[in-house]
Amino acid sequence: MNKVIIIAEAGVNHNGSLEMAKQLVDAAKEAGADYVKFQTGIPRLLTSKFAVMADYQKKNIGSEQSQLEMIEKISLTFDDFSLLKRYCDETGVKFLSTPFDLPSVDFLSEFEMDYFKIPSGEITNLPYLRKIAKLGTPVIMSTGMCELKEIEEALRVLTDNGLPLDSISLLHCNTEYPTPMHDVNLRAMETLKERFCVKTGYSDHTEGIEVPIAAVAMGADIIEKHFTLDKTLPGPDHIASLEPHELNAMVKAIRNIEMALGSDKKSVTASERKNILIARKSIIAAKDIKAGELFTEENLTVKRPGNGISPMKWDEVIGQRAKKDFLEDQLIEI
Repeated sequence: MNKVIIIAEAGVNHNGSLEMAKQLVDAAKEAGADYVKFQTGIPRLLTSKFAVMADYQKKNIGSEQSQLEMIEKISLTFDDFSLLKRYCDETGVKFLSTPFDLPSVDFLSEFEMDYFKIPSGEITNLPYLRKIAKLGTPVIMSTGMCELKEIEEALRVLTDNGLPLDSISLLHCNTEYPTPMHDVNLRAMETLKERFCVKTGYSDHTEGIEVPIAAVAMGADIIEKHFTLDKTLPGPDHIASLEPHELNAMVKAIRNIEMALGSDKKSVTASERKNILIARKSIIAAKDIKAGELFTEENLTVKRPGNGISPMKWDEVIGQRAKKDFLEDQLIEI
């Protein structure tokens, strides 16, 4: 069984502080995540000065400003990311970052990341998709806010530009922070797998950890989850993120579910085999029986332990004669 890839999404929860970003790396490593992921972009190339914030951003920040103003306050520089990548290598947790513009794609391509992560908002960005596909690096693509036709078109762009389909993974996702439970639609993850024949997973924006755990039980290959050092910090994504102790709990639960899924083979396991004789039952004397007496429904019963004649042989035993005396509760022999 392949191990579920767990991506701890730090995103912009560093609030523009390299030191805080390093603390997020430490927390991801401590939790046992496979990757810690950030977001790389040049604010003025990502959004125009006229773009407004999403409603959840206005609510979470508590003030209204342009997207550009908000993003400029919480961005790291390319130099910061170079230092952050080096810190991840030293710490022992793998680095990922989502590029949000073409120069950021070029910059991150130098890091030789295991994957390029395409966010939901870029799935309709043709020049962006082409550029990433031509790099040949495996892609994980989120599908929030998407119809199936849009996903199909994005996959066509990636494959037409040289990226093999088996190098692409799709994450079911809902782009609302936090996502209401009635909009999660986890079964859509299965639809993606069946429709596009690719590896699938789930990028979660719900509160808590139960939904990503359920996704693993349903067969997710990849889980991505936002985390923060403190949900009360100012910023657009903190409130819909896990704190370190919750990230720890999620990773532990996912690893337990991986083990619990096991195989599709139904057989006695090594751990339970020793309990067969304890939990099963045998044919027992219901009262004292003398040698030569017939075994009947009245003088036999079924009780633990299971180291005697199986009750499945009840009909074979009834009507036979006792070959010796049996005390009440003694195992029957024939």
